[in-house]
Amino acid sequence: MLNWALTFLVIALIAALLGFTGVAGAAIGIAKILFYVFLILFLVSLVSHLFRGRGAS
Repeated sequence: MLNWALTFLVIALIAALLGFTGVAGAAIGIAKILFYVFLILFLVSLVSHLFRGRGAS
């Protein structure tokens, strides 16, 4: 998912350089959403892994 966020960020940067402000704005919005979803899923996975590791000991 982080790969998709980075892909949309690159698309947004290229579109901004070429002057397509509508496309750049949309791609930046999508990249932000995907990044935050990735971050939340990563944190949930990390916390669940830490709790699972302690329960097995």
